Amino acid sequence: MKLMDGKAASEKLKKEIAAEVAKLIDADIKAPHLVAVLVGDDPASQTYVNSKEKASHSVGITSSVYRLPAKTNEQELLDLVHFLNKDEEVDGFIVQLPLPKHINVERIINAIDYRKDVDGFHPMNVGKMVLGEPAMISATPQGILYLLKTYKIQTKGKNVVVLGRSNIVGTPMSILLSRKAEIGDATVTLCHSRTENLSKITQKADIIIAAIGQPEFLKADMVKEGAVIIDVGIHRVDDTTKEKGYRLTGDVAFDEVAKKASFITPVPGGVGPMTIAALLQNTLLAAKNNAK
Repeated sequence: MKLMDGKAASEKLKKEIAAEVAKLIDADIKAPHLVAVLVGDDPASQTYVNSKEKASHSVGITSSVYRLPAKTNEQELLDLVHFLNKDEEVDGFIVQLPLPKHINVERIINAIDYRKDVDGFHPMNVGKMVLGEPAMISATPQGILYLLKTYKIQTKGKNVVVLGRSNIVGTPMSILLSRKAEIGDATVTLCHSRTENLSKITQKADIIIAAIGQPEFLKADMVKEGAVIIDVGIHRVDDTTKEKGYRLTGDVAFDEVAKKASFITPVPGGVGPMTIAALLQNTLLAAKNNAK
């Protein structure tokens, strides 16, 4: 078993991004500018936005954060989105999810200028991705592709199972791996909560991408020997033996599955760092497009 170190791979990608940012600056083009909009005080979202801000600075990308109270209404958030759409100093921005329940997520995402949608959630970017046209690709799937490339995981002709059909990870991941590309040409099965005989399907998979949102869902008896395991999930599980009273785990029962896997991502330190690096890559792409 070999760990797929997302921290190391993300540092490699960030060095590539930093070199590209330096070239822009040397050409008298301003540094890319990424904005994050955070509504409310969700601890996980705050931590994530802070990580994105720190990572941006590390590669020379300008980073700004709008922190709004949880009581912010939908129109106020839409007004900010429209302002950022028009701000020529901003190359890309994200509205951190989840949003408070009184705000319609789809309405907010649809209001973002797709050219600045570095999360890759806008229907225009999703549609372009499906058609194989240049687009902002969702950061987590894009990060996973880079991780597979870094570790030279062969996908061509392989049997891939994606657990979870979210618009953020599962669905785009299934499309990207099935299309004709360097990291692609796979035969992909997309599974979800209604899939019958799930274990029989996963036991045939060469690669499993677990993004089903349930702690330690994927067990050793669901995996064949030598499979590649990508764990997208991250959960806090109560654990009185830990100083903080909890431990972090993914959608994979790591200790038992790792014994059968050829490659596996840890949680934390696997997919998470790749998501942030891919977001910076999208910001760089938006800046380049903006400079044309």
